[in-house]
Amino acid sequence: MSNVAGKAYAMNVLTPIRWYTAWLNKLIFWVALKIPSTLKGLITLSLIHYARWVIIGPKQFPHLSPQQPREELKYAYMLFFSNFNGSWDQYVDSFSFAIPAGLDMFWKWNLRYPRSIALTPFHQYIRFNQIETIHYYNAYPLATSNDVKSAHAVRNALLAFQQGSDVSDEAFMTRYKALLRSLQHDLGDMAPTPIVSMSAYQVERRERWHASLPKEGKPPAPTAGQEASHAS
Repeated sequence: MSNVAGKAYAMNVLTPIRWYTAWLNKLIFWVALKIPSTLKGLITLSLIHYARWVIIGPKQFPHLSPQQPREELKYAYMLFFSNFNGSWDQYVDSFSFAIPAGLDMFWKWNLRYPRSIALTPFHQYIRFNQIETIHYYNAYPLATSNDVKSAHAVRNALLAFQQGSDVSDEAFMTRYKALLRSLQHDLGDMAPTPIVSMSAYQVERRERWHASLPKEGKPPAPTAGQEASHAS
């Protein structure tokens, strides 16, 4: 899936908003920037790399050449884009649980917005308006946002430790052990994401099996019993 690169997922959601209410959203964004406590629940979600909302006017979409037809758009649009760790459902549910009032405030004026709770209508709204990420590059595909924070903590601690390294062997070992104790939660091992569930594993296995077959004349998909017998 092009939305996924390593442990990270790229989400882009473009939702229509009436042009004469778009200024209200801009005012809400301005207030949220001036009063960060309104996004406290969002900021505490460690799985998020970043999240951003942007209002695009009906005449602000790019016109790349004279040959490109001019678009006559009826609505302005709100673009939400974010990178995060974990599955799509985990992320959307975390948003709903962390800042349900904030989501409703940001999307309030968007057409047919169903509110963030109940979850099923909100999921359907996001899926319907989500745009596939055509290309997504991740320089550190095995790292989560917490891995990056831990790497910064280790680096800063090592630089500080290096400044006082001209001591006796006993004092050095004492300081070194203290350093390890302080960094024990930041020295994790980066590895591929584990299987979320056996059902997810079976879906991935079936998709690989389909992809390995020629496009024409595919035999019926194997049943669970057949897969088990092949695996044994």
